[in-house]
Amino acid sequence: MLAQISAQFLARFVKLWMLSVLSMALLSFSAMAAERGSANEAKAMVQKAIDAMKKHGIDATINEINKRDGQYQDRDLYVVVYDMNGKNLAHLNPKMVGKEMMDLTDVDGKFFIRERIDLVKAKGKAWQDYKFVNPTTKQIEPKSMYIEKFENVIVGCGIYK
Repeated sequence: MLAQISAQFLARFVKLWMLSVLSMALLSFSAMAAERGSANEAKAMVQKAIDAMKKHGIDATINEINKRDGQYQDRDLYVVVYDMNGKNLAHLNPKMVGKEMMDLTDVDGKFFIRERIDLVKAKGKAWQDYKFVNPTTKQIEPKSMYIEKFENVIVGCGIYK
């Protein structure tokens, strides 16, 4: 009888332990997902920047984006702005601002700025896939960027996959 009670106790303990481990794994996965921005959030940030450009002007909005005060940044999401010749006008990394980026390639050799310009010239707005350094993980990761042309600039915000 004691052996039967011990076996039942052990079985219940193992079930509870397994449920605890599963719950912790799900919470951990949810927390990791919350650290990354979504496609809808990226599109919303682009729209926010374009709305500000319409209201306050392109140059004033670029100045705000380049302040890097969080208004155009959220977790791994950040707004970028390029002119139609591939010059970076706004970026999370201040070393990129003002640089001609037309010949920039990702780790696979993809000329992603050239492609970005071609996409907005053809469609006005699009999603673009390439690889780039994630500012939160510091690793090169696959990225999808939502881009939209507004007047003479390209406004984008991307998600890391």
